[in-house]
Amino acid sequence: MTDAIGVGLLGLGNVGGAVATALLERAAALEERAGAPLALRRVAVRDPGKARDAALPPGLLTGDAGAVVADPAVDLVIEVIGGEGAAGALVRDALARGKHVVSANKELIAKAGPELFALARAHGAALRFEASVGGGIPVIAPLLRDLPANRLSAVRGIINGTTNFILTAMAQRGAAFADALAEAQALGYAESDPTNDVDGHDAAYKIAILASLAFGARVPPEAVAVEGIRALAPQDFRYARELGYAIKLLATAERHGEAVLARVHPALLPERQPLARVDGVQNAVQLSGDLAGTLTFQGAGAGPGPTASAVLADALAIAAALAAGAPPPWDPGPWREAASPGPGAIETRYYLRMAVPDRPGVLAAIARELGEARVSIAAVEQRETQPERGTAELAIMTHRARESAVDAALAALRLLPEAHAVNAVLRVEDGP
Repeated sequence: MTDAIGVGLLGLGNVGGAVATALLERAAALEERAGAPLALRRVAVRDPGKARDAALPPGLLTGDAGAVVADPAVDLVIEVIGGEGAAGALVRDALARGKHVVSANKELIAKAGPELFALARAHGAALRFEASVGGGIPVIAPLLRDLPANRLSAVRGIINGTTNFILTAMAQRGAAFADALAEAQALGYAESDPTNDVDGHDAAYKIAILASLAFGARVPPEAVAVEGIRALAPQDFRYARELGYAIKLLATAERHGEAVLARVHPALLPERQPLARVDGVQNAVQLSGDLAGTLTFQGAGAGPGPTASAVLADALAIAAALAAGAPPPWDPGPWREAASPGPGAIETRYYLRMAVPDRPGVLAAIARELGEARVSIAAVEQRETQPERGTAELAIMTHRARESAVDAALAALRLLPEAHAVNAVLRVEDGP
């Protein structure tokens, strides 16, 4: 096949604009890579009359996204709208018509991936989604192409640039959460409504995708245990640094027999670990296999350029296959449904920060409640004494314990007269 491959683009925001500009300005180089021209035929936007940064030839813009999918001159649909509603309907329509699809939509892939793969398979189409996780970091392609001989035991990552920027500001400059969030919003790293990012939902979609690919078993987003970063305070970062740790929003999926445990939460990571040194809006993903060992992929996790890079890599792979007359590439295959052992199966060390009365006997009472729940104290330090209030703050590190035991201990501590409040509970992930 040497005829032009018609491209329909759904969405012309920051990422869509970068994709459109690259398709137009790098047409000759992309044709050389693919073996056939990639011709941008139609671009769907909400308001065709709005002024835009991307300079497009006249006649490409339309307000009818359905017409782009239905256009017989469009062979490949690129979806960068986001969300599962309108975007999901358009992707399903494109696949049902036998059109190939490239999507950057983590929510859609996480929630409806198996259905969409089956639809693509039934109609001889390709569905690729490298840009849905990690921005410009190539991690999905290596999972499917380079590592299938491995039995993967774990996937760990820092896969939300917004929260990593906020946590870096809190760690390096002592910023409060609200101030670091406001800075992220001013710089365009965080949305005006940051809920999906700071409460961990964005990372949950991404780890659900990575876990499903790594273990060949569907992990739906609702099966991911999620905690956000709103409760973290500057002193947590001071204490962590003094103990030799960094605090990151960690997304993890681990194999437990045939079950998969996936979770997103802030965690203390030893400073020697590669993931502990991933700062700012950078992302990183770590894969642990029995043959390849532990591999770490790191790079820009968001932004128009990196995301467009991943989108175009997928588009080129599809175009190269079509130009060579080969079947459309990259079918993740059917997934079984993964069981989950539940968060109670987690076994790790814990960091607790507690406000307590500054008087004798308090630590003994706390140690007693922890001991009755089979949680052993490894170290404890008294911090932030406030004589005028008669209070102090305790930073406690435990030995390894089951999460179910820690939950029982916390329930007892919150009823204890000797404890005013348990202000922070963080897992300590010593990991690879």
